[in-house]
This record gives sequence, C-alpha cells and structure tokens, in this order.
Amino acid sequence: MEMLKTASFQQLLNIMDDLREKCPWDRKQTLQSLRQLTIEEMYELADAITENDWQSIKEELGDLLLHIVFYAKIGTEQQQFTIDDVITGICNKLIHRHPHIYGDVQVENEEQVKQNWEKLKLKEGKKSTLSGVPVSLPALVKAMRLQEKAKQVGFEWDNTQQVMDKVQEELQELQEALQTGNQQEVEDEFGDLLFSLVNYSRFLKIDAENALERTNKKFIRRFQQMETLAAEQGRQLSDMTLTEMDGLWNDIKKTE
Repeated sequence: MEMLKTASFQQLLNIMDDLREKCPWDRKQTLQSLRQLTIEEMYELADAITENDWQSIKEELGDLLLHIVFYAKIGTEQQQFTIDDVITGICNKLIHRHPHIYGDVQVENEEQVKQNWEKLKLKEGKKSTLSGVPVSLPALVKAMRLQEKAKQVGFEWDNTQQVMDKVQEELQELQEALQTGNQQEVEDEFGDLLFSLVNYSRFLKIDAENALERTNKKFIRRFQQMETLAAEQGRQLSDMTLTEMDGLWNDIKKTE
C-alpha cells in the first residue's frame, strides 16, 4: 500500500512535468494566474463538505493537490523550492508544534494543544497571536478565527450565557444607533452584532460560515420551488402579492 501511494504521487509529479513542457495552457500559468483558480477550488471543496458529498470531496481534494504540485513545479523552475522542500517543511513544523507527541510535553485536552501551538508560533517569531489569520479571509470566517486565536491566551467568555448577554447588548446598541440616523454608526453596531453572533456560534459548537451557507442553500431551494409552484398556476412571483408568496413559502416548508 505504501509503495502504491508513492507510485501514485510520483505519477502526478510526472504528469505535471509533461503538462508544463507540452501543454500551451499549463506552460503559460504563473503563481498569479493560478491564485484565483485555487480559491475557486477551495470553495468547491468547502461546498462538497457542506453537502457531505464524499465523491465530490475526493475529486476536489485531487484538484487541490494538483494545484499544490503546480505551485511547487513553478517554485522549482524559479529555483525557490521543490515539492520535497514543501513536504519536508510541513513535516518539520508538525513535529515541532506537537511536543506532546514527539517530545516530553504533557497535555490533558484539545485546548491545551491549541494553547501550546500558539505559544510555539510566538517563539518562532510571530509578532501577534492574531498574525496567523489571513487578511483576505471572508469576514465571517475571519471573525471565527480571530476569536479562536484570542481564546488561546485567555481572552474568552466563561460561559454561553455571557455570550448571549453580549448578543443582546449589541442588538440594543444597534437599535439605539438606528435612532440617531448615523449610517456609519449603524454599520459599526451591525458589525459588532454579527461578531457577537459568531462568538455565540462557537460556544454552541457551530461553524457559523457553514450554518449560513446551509441557510443560503435552503433559501435557494425553497425560492426555486416557489417559482415552480407559481409557474404551475400560470403565474410569476413578480405578479403575486407578498401574502400569496408567503403562502407558497409556508406550503413548501410543510412539505420539508
């Protein structure tokens, strides 16, 4: 089995060499041209995970692996790094950041593992606990990662009720901001409310990004069913009243 894994990976490397040499499209690609494609592949993988579609997860992982090999190939051409450097680097990092496995550090639970991880990153030269959060992350995901990072140094509520109280407080502040008519203040308070809701999701052990995406998919499904039901009546949604559309929506919810 190990030999098969090695052979499969080597075949992928050989194919990458062939494509880079013989295919006009692959030969033309740069780090910059691949960047957006890689982001799309990551979102396709995330979508497959949300759908719990194992076949698609397998395929998207393959696509993502191809991108990693592609970047490494370009790195080799530019005499910056090789695929072996990439693999060796992550192996060394994992060994270094898991002293409870490869050293004599004792941990009792998952949280202590995370805390040790952040401490080691700071020792490696990171200037801030939050410095490992990518600037370009989508805002909802970034909020979750920022909160998770802050938690590792103890900046965290003690219990779920405290977080719920904070949500209520932020909602009240948003309502007060609405009374002022100051749009910037309203936006600031709305952002604070979203941030507190993400925090609440963490305490509920919910992935806020995934939860919102599931709701997006549910909305799309129900809305398209509304369009279908309206068409069966020889009508379009734009010709219906909100009450009529709401009736269709509720009928669809009942069937689910």
